[in-house]
Amino acid sequence: MTAISWMLKGTEYGNCNCDYGCPCQFNGRPSSPDGSCRYATFTQIDEGHYGDVTLDGLRFVWIGAWPGAVHEGNGELQLIIDARADDEQREAIRRIVLNEDTDELLTHYAIFSAMSTKIYDPIVAPIELEIDMEARTAHGAVPDIVVSDVEPVRNPVTGKEHRAQIVLPEGFASTMMETASGTVKSTGTVRLDFAKTFAGISRLHMTDRGIIRS
Repeated sequence: MTAISWMLKGTEYGNCNCDYGCPCQFNGRPSSPDGSCRYATFTQIDEGHYGDVTLDGLRFVWIGAWPGAVHEGNGELQLIIDARADDEQREAIRRIVLNEDTDELLTHYAIFSAMSTKIYDPIVAPIELEIDMEARTAHGAVPDIVVSDVEPVRNPVTGKEHRAQIVLPEGFASTMMETASGTVKSTGTVRLDFAKTFAGISRLHMTDRGIIRS
């Protein structure tokens, strides 16, 4: 069992190097050109706590890279924590994302942390973040480290916006995500550079016992 109970509720989006649809969502292998899995995920906490520590309004980013499918391991993970957080809030977010207070494998944080052989010290920095799930648009940035933009997938012939959702009743991160097209570039420790690849925007409602399914 966990030492301290926690809860996060908000919105997050991830942009990886797979084609639209991302086979990982269906237990398939990455569809990136080199077979690797690389991504950046931006999280906006609307309501949250770690024990008695309030996390409302804070943000964090996690950037990961694996040479193959995530379950094969040998990944690296970089966490970036909102500069507005105080020391207690920074430690709370670090412990949540790096799975130090969660029953094993009940969250996506637990799985990605367990599959990483290199977990770098967290970075504290200002985080720009705007997410519109209904419009399938987002912008996230940490100055001098990472920038990501998301827009709707468009029909290659007509240019019309194409809307598709992935429903995951037993998902360990969310039960539904809006799919979109993302572009990201990271020049930090974990480097990313890809354009017009898969992005997924979802509601976040997570606790130390896993996701809340509504």
